[in-house]
Amino acid sequence: MSLAAKLLLGALCALAAIYVWRWIALERRRTHEAAPAARGLVNSLTGLVTNFFDTLGVGSFAPTTSVFKLLRLVPDEKIPGTLNVGHALPTIVQALVFIAAVSVDPLTLVLMIAAAVLGAWSGSGIVARLPKRAIQLGMGVALLCAAVLFVLGIVEWIPAGGDALQLRGALLWIAVGANFLLGAFMTLGVGLYAPCLILVSLLGMNPIAAFPIMMGSCAFLMPVAGLRFIAAQCYDRRAAVGLAVGGIPGVLIAAFIVKQLPLLWLRWLVVAVVLYTAIAMLRAARARR
Repeated sequence: MSLAAKLLLGALCALAAIYVWRWIALERRRTHEAAPAARGLVNSLTGLVTNFFDTLGVGSFAPTTSVFKLLRLVPDEKIPGTLNVGHALPTIVQALVFIAAVSVDPLTLVLMIAAAVLGAWSGSGIVARLPKRAIQLGMGVALLCAAVLFVLGIVEWIPAGGDALQLRGALLWIAVGANFLLGAFMTLGVGLYAPCLILVSLLGMNPIAAFPIMMGSCAFLMPVAGLRFIAAQCYDRRAAVGLAVGGIPGVLIAAFIVKQLPLLWLRWLVVAVVLYTAIAMLRAARARR
């Protein structure tokens, strides 16, 4: 393991501790209603299942959004914040596993992660102030894009990638700029995994290199964006806590016990659910207009 990877792992552990401490500190200033036990169980189960499949490469944002929308667990305007806040800790666990297990060029890894964090910091401040209709429109379009990416991956129309584990020159700066945008889109509820996988494949990298890059990017950017959503009170606390509590065991089960599953039919199911949710979001935005 390279020195850069070891430093990233140490930074992730420190970030997780700071994130939990700051989250608790911000929440102590607010008063809350008691959460129904049934709803807390549904949130934790959602975190368990979505992060289990997230670790296997399916993604967690779109399926979680679908659950929130179908069961009416979280108001539409609070879904982006809840996703970033609740999935942050499970994603950090994913990053710890994959950065330690997969070797990627340190410069490429660090620059792409840093770009995603800067993008998320910029985007979260904007999203937290958006009106409900703008968020519904944004998430509806984002979910439609996610469904298209899912389909492209299923039918293998996206590039297979090359063998490179590093980028240099213009290709490196293209990757850095693109990851900045992906980090900003994360704050709107758009998952980074599928676009990042396509990005590194287009640039000729080995697709396995996408895992530490995309998981490391999300692990660093989600706590940064999440704290801004918490400070703005633009998220559902009970749902976010449930996602975190259920999500961490889901990651560990997928990473160390299951490792691989035949996911073809599950991916088609995700496409169908995501399309339904996207249409529901856009219809709700049209109704509000």
